[in-house]
Order: sequence, then C-alpha cells, then structure tokens
Amino acid sequence: MMSVRTRLDRFLSMTTGINRGAVRLMLAKGRVQVDGVTARDIQQIVHQFSVITLDGTVLQENKPVYFMMNKPLGVVSATRDKKHKTVIDLMPPCDSSSLHIAGRLDFNSSGLLLLTNDGAWSRNLSSPENRVKKYYRVTLEKPVMKEYIQTFRAGIYFDYEGITTQPAELTILSEYLAEITVIEGRYHHIKRLFGHFQNRVLNLHRYRIGNLNLDSRLALGQYRTLSENEMRDIVESDPS
Repeated sequence: MMSVRTRLDRFLSMTTGINRGAVRLMLAKGRVQVDGVTARDIQQIVHQFSVITLDGTVLQENKPVYFMMNKPLGVVSATRDKKHKTVIDLMPPCDSSSLHIAGRLDFNSSGLLLLTNDGAWSRNLSSPENRVKKYYRVTLEKPVMKEYIQTFRAGIYFDYEGITTQPAELTILSEYLAEITVIEGRYHHIKRLFGHFQNRVLNLHRYRIGNLNLDSRLALGQYRTLSENEMRDIVESDPS
C-alpha cells in the first residue's frame, strides 16, 4: 500500500513496470481513471486511498480503517515482535493487514489503543499543534503529594531529549491513585514524570484520547471499529 502522496505517473510506472514514456501515452489515451474520473495529467497527485484503474482493471482500491482496542498488560504495542505477543496478534489477519499503531502504550500499560492504516489521520493525532489530550489513571507505589500538581503543570526537564515537558494536569483521587492528562507521548513519559519524585508507577491505564473514551463494553484484548463520528471528532475541540 502506498504510504505517502505521489505523482500519478510515478505510481503507474512502479505498479505496472511500464516506463514513464509509455505511461504518458496511456494517460493521453484516457486509459487511466482516478476515483472514477479519467486522468490525463502526469503530475496529478494520488494517495493511498485513491481508487486507480487501468483499462477497467483495479490497480489500487484501499479503504481506510480505524479501530479502538482495550489493550491488556503484557502485550507489545507493535506490529511484530520476536519475543512477545503484539496487539496485531490479537486481531484476525483479515483485520490487521497494513495497520499501524496511532499512539503506543507501554508493555505493562493497559487501555485505549488506536490502530489504523491511515497515516495522515494518525499523524494528525500526534501533531503538537492539535494538542490532543491523553487521559490516564495511575496507581503509585508511594502516596501522591499535592506538590506534584504544580510541578507537572510547570513542566519537567527530560535530560535524555534535552526538553522540558509540556504542562500536564494531575488530579489526586486517593492516597495512591491519580488521573493525569498529557498532550505529548514521549518514551515512558508518565513514568518519568512521577520518577522525578522517585515514585514508581505500579499501574497505568489510558481511558481516553481527545474526545474518544474507551468503550466500557470491550474486554481486555477486544477491539471494534470506530464510527465515522468518532474517527472525525477525536481531534476536534475537547469539551473538558
């Protein structure tokens, strides 16, 4: 599957093995259609979900798909892994081909995970400009202190990346339980935030991304297709 936008003549040449000169002639003769419309411009841009036919034969007809999963502990957020079961292994092959993960969860974290074959959509979710919030429930080894709230809101310097984290919102639910909202997803991000106070995360569960809540009907390891509204509205204005 094409993963990026490309020129039509380049796509046709790569797909059919026909040289660019012959491709120009095919287009001039009106033998190629893109999304049901005869294409003649060699510089026309096509993408992974463009329906492209040559003399009525389909060369590409991909459909975007979007899934939410309730990821269990002990499963890797990856498409393949030599040692551990992956989230892709939890899905039938017919549903998992060409999927990638839109926002990973650590091996020992659970909850809402999104999978898609639409690269533009997943990049939109992770774009800092869109500031899509991720919501987590955290169980800690030591009591959660009120001083964490302001420190997280001000940002913490991550020496490995040489950056200061974006503001994170912390709500203390009980002595060892809290909810935290972040707009970025760096390596072991939340564990490192609490690690600033030498407080180890015992359990981390993501229950919401943007406007999308984890479906409570999904058991651990189960998944379902996102509705059109869920897929579209997840990156729109957050009501909270």
